[in-house]
Amino acid sequence: MRRIWIAVRAFFVALLYGQAARLIEDALDRSRLPPTEGEKPSVAAEPKPVPAKKPEPTAPARSEALTLLAALQREARFVDFVKEPLASYSDAQIAAAAREVHRDCGAVLERFFALVPAVAQPEGSMLEVPAGYDAGRYRLTGNVTGQPPYRGKLVHPGWEATRCELPSWSGKEESARVVAPVEVEIG
Repeated sequence: MRRIWIAVRAFFVALLYGQAARLIEDALDRSRLPPTEGEKPSVAAEPKPVPAKKPEPTAPARSEALTLLAALQREARFVDFVKEPLASYSDAQIAAAAREVHRDCGAVLERFFALVPAVAQPEGSMLEVPAGYDAGRYRLTGNVTGQPPYRGKLVHPGWEATRCELPSWSGKEESARVVAPVEVEIG
């Protein structure tokens, strides 16, 4: 169950990363807009005319988070599992489904991110957190007082991606937000 939770957390981190990237891109696009009424335009030398180029076709915009979610759905039925109401199922049925989803989600995460523990020590062992530690790498809990270095029990070794290789979107613009296509059996 803990590994499912870790996979879910990794998915939401990727989702947040995609949203942050989109916000930054939007902010950069707004900074290139002409000045609004009341703003002074920046004074610059008259630009030389540039010969018109034929615009290159661009791929439809699709969030990397949606690409990851679509892969988790396609290969592990992750969205189906999370959205399914479980009240009518027995614990054994849920466990059997979770086992398959867990295995297949793990394969997707391994292929895209090649996750490894952030520290190579077992849970429960003693770990020293150095002075000047990175709060993005270490989360301290419990009675944190005084100055680092700190010494405490390793509760979780963390995860680190050794790569980030999401496939590029090549579909049409109108289906860029589709996580799972509609399936229709004919016949």
